[in-house]
Amino acid sequence: MSNPSILILPGDGIGPEVMTEVRKVITWFGEARSIQFDVSEDLVGGAAYDKHGVPLADETMAKAQEVDAVLLGAVGGPAYDDLDFSVKPERGLLRLRKEMDLYANLRPAQCFDALADFSSLKKDIVAGLDIMILRELTSGVYFGEPRGIFEEGNERVGINTQRYTESEIERAARSAFELAMRRNKKVCSMEKANVMESGILWREVATRVGKDYPEVELSHMYADNGAMQLVRAPKQFDVILTDNLFGDILSDCAAMLTGSLGMLPSASLGAPMENGRPKAMYEPVHGSAPDITGQGKANPIACILSFAMALRYSFDMGDEADRLEAAIEKVLSDGARTADLLGEDGTDPISTSEMGDAVVAALQASL
Repeated sequence: MSNPSILILPGDGIGPEVMTEVRKVITWFGEARSIQFDVSEDLVGGAAYDKHGVPLADETMAKAQEVDAVLLGAVGGPAYDDLDFSVKPERGLLRLRKEMDLYANLRPAQCFDALADFSSLKKDIVAGLDIMILRELTSGVYFGEPRGIFEEGNERVGINTQRYTESEIERAARSAFELAMRRNKKVCSMEKANVMESGILWREVATRVGKDYPEVELSHMYADNGAMQLVRAPKQFDVILTDNLFGDILSDCAAMLTGSLGMLPSASLGAPMENGRPKAMYEPVHGSAPDITGQGKANPIACILSFAMALRYSFDMGDEADRLEAAIEKVLSDGARTADLLGEDGTDPISTSEMGDAVVAALQASL
């Protein structure tokens, strides 16, 4: 049986720095747990443009289609701001999502106990928070037609179309229910069925799919109320299912419950391949952070947690994902802090590399 395969795309800015720490973790699993991965590496974003003149070479795209999982660091930076839109670094990321048909975007909002004070909300509201937002990623108002800016009489009008087919809603909903079966068996589907026909269809399809999962408690909520509830009582949720537009907004809202973008991973999943594993790409939410690139200040935890998501959702290694997440919890509980996690207690920050080393040490201590 072949080893699971991973394509690493460090990208730009702090991407290579945080991905170096993920490689340490992957190496540890091979040496200490005898879990071997076939790892390859290539270019994306500005790094790919510098070498190939495009943000994603065709050969790299072909590799991404063949591996079990893609780990991506970050793309973009001020050096590429003046490029034509068609070759901006972000186009490489969008091409990966589109051609791999990664329709289910998983954005966890998990608040480690040691960081509860970093949230903008009261500690008792966010302590122990662990929710998952599943955002449909490849349809909806960002892709619907007609779209554009047109002349209408004596003025211009901007048009975007919210469009969903039953099958697009169904596959996202089914992914949400499958997630819930691994978690606390609750799905809250959020839309605007009170004012949008697409919301009515969304609710109907989610309800129909829910009947295939009798163990899962399904509830419905208007998305605007959902945003309010996320900041009022976020721990009422387990899995939130929502569309592309509302998911974009709600996931960013939930992100700030945890205190730092440097702590937030994500996964984008598609249809199963021949081996039964879904096409998948994992990436931290934080972006390329050009202002701290090369300074050893970047927090690698979001990227390491993205690898933990790969263990859980691509490789069926939930126990190992738990082990890695527990190691991160231990490191934070012991007081290790990169610059983005510093409070007002005078604690000195540790470097990107030191945080990665601390996570590996905690993993070793877990044996």
